[in-house]
Amino acid sequence: MSKISAPAKTLRAFMLAAAIGWTAGTVSSPAQAEPVRVEAPAFTSDRLSVEVMGQGPDVILIPGFASSRDVWRPLAQRLSATHRVHLVQLAGFAGEPWSHGDGAFVQPAVDALARYAATLNRPAVIGHSMGGLSGLMLAQQHPEAVGRVMSVDSLPFFSAMLGPTATVEGAKPFADQAAATILNTDAVEFRQQQEQTAVGMMKTEGARAAMVDWSMASDRHAMASAIREVMTTDVRPGLAAMTTPVWAVYAADANGGAPTAMADAVWGREYAALPGVKLVRVDDSRHFIMTDQPERLGVLVEEFLAD
Repeated sequence: MSKISAPAKTLRAFMLAAAIGWTAGTVSSPAQAEPVRVEAPAFTSDRLSVEVMGQGPDVILIPGFASSRDVWRPLAQRLSATHRVHLVQLAGFAGEPWSHGDGAFVQPAVDALARYAATLNRPAVIGHSMGGLSGLMLAQQHPEAVGRVMSVDSLPFFSAMLGPTATVEGAKPFADQAAATILNTDAVEFRQQQEQTAVGMMKTEGARAAMVDWSMASDRHAMASAIREVMTTDVRPGLAAMTTPVWAVYAADANGGAPTAMADAVWGREYAALPGVKLVRVDDSRHFIMTDQPERLGVLVEEFLAD
C-alpha cells in the first residue's frame, strides 16, 4: 500500500470516529410473514428511489454514506405490520445510478426527499449517519412536511468530531483530502480500506462483507461529492429554531468503538441548542446500531413513533 499523508491519516481517524455512514449488511431477523408491498406515491427522481411496504402511518428510512437501503430492511419488515414504510435508496450509492458527475449531492437529495415527503402525511423520518443529517436538514427547511425525526448515530456537524472548536472552514482541507482519496485510490487499495473501515463501523463480523460490496458498487464521484459536503455542512445554527420533535440515538462501545464518556460529551454538546431533543445512548454498539443492536433499536423506534 502507498504511504498515507498526515492529512489522510487524520481523515481516516476522523472517519472511524465520526463514522460517516459506511454500509452495513443486513442482519438476520425472526421468521415472519412477508410484508405487503404497496405502490409508491407517483414520484420520479434521479436523486433517489423509494421502495414501499406495509400499511399505516408513514415512516421514511434514509440510509447513510455509500449504504444500500437493505441496511434498514429488517427494521422495515418489523415496522411494516403497523406502518407504511418508505425505504429510500440514494442515487450513486450501492449500485444506484448516478448521473451528476462531480456535482452537488446532499442538498439536491434533501430537495428530492422534501418533494417525496410532501406526497405523504407528515411522515416520521429516520436517518442513519449522513441520512440523519439529511433528516435534520429536511426538518429545518421544510418543517411542514415532517412529523418527527430520529437521527441514528448522526451529528448536525460531523466535523465536530475533529474537536469542539472545529469550523466549516477548518474542515475544508480534510474534506478535500477525503474526496481526493476516494477518487484517486485504485480498486485493490480501496477495497482494503473499506475492509479496515468495516471493523470500526460494526461489531457484527458477518455484516462487514456486504458493507464492503456496497461501497465498491458505489459511484466514486458521488461518494467524493457526498463526503466533501457532509464534512463541511453545519446545521447547528438552525437547531434553536426547530420545532420538529427529534430523537438522537447514538452508539457507545467500550471495546473498539466510541467510549461512553466521549459519546455522551459529543452528542450532548452538539445537540445542546435543539429544544426538547431526546438523546438516547445504545451501548455495546458501533456506528451501525441497526446491525449491532437491532432489537434495542427496534424498541426505540417503536417508542419514538408512539411518542
